[in-house]
Amino acid sequence: MLVDLKPYLDDAAVQELIGYSVYPDPEQLAQAIDSYKNEASLEIKGYFTDEAEGERLIGIVGSRMNERGVLEVKHLAVAPDERNKGFGRMLMLELLAEKQPEAIVAETDEEAVDFYRNIGFTIESLGEKFPGVERFRCTYVTEPDEAD
Repeated sequence: MLVDLKPYLDDAAVQELIGYSVYPDPEQLAQAIDSYKNEASLEIKGYFTDEAEGERLIGIVGSRMNERGVLEVKHLAVAPDERNKGFGRMLMLELLAEKQPEAIVAETDEEAVDFYRNIGFTIESLGEKFPGVERFRCTYVTEPDEAD
């Protein structure tokens, strides 16, 4: 189950995970945290696992739903020692079940594009939005409801 992280945005573990999903720039991290604190339409959720020492934050997903039912993923990150274990996919599936969007979109770099491709997103190159950094638009259209 995903947990609302807005009350915990000043927590170091939350900030560390958000930091993995922004460029390695303290200003970008501060802007992301400020956005989550001040924009009601932005949500940030986290997944915790139970360990012998207590709960541990494993991953985060930040998103915003627009008026057309399209869910934009703003930030997605999994703790480095927990990657390649299915937690990123689980975060996306939980978000999909919770929000039931018409579509999900995300913008990412070359490092994460295969993650989105492997879970069924279509990928479109946006070219170099920053010098030397190709960006990609990842889109997942949900199945139309059979009752419609």
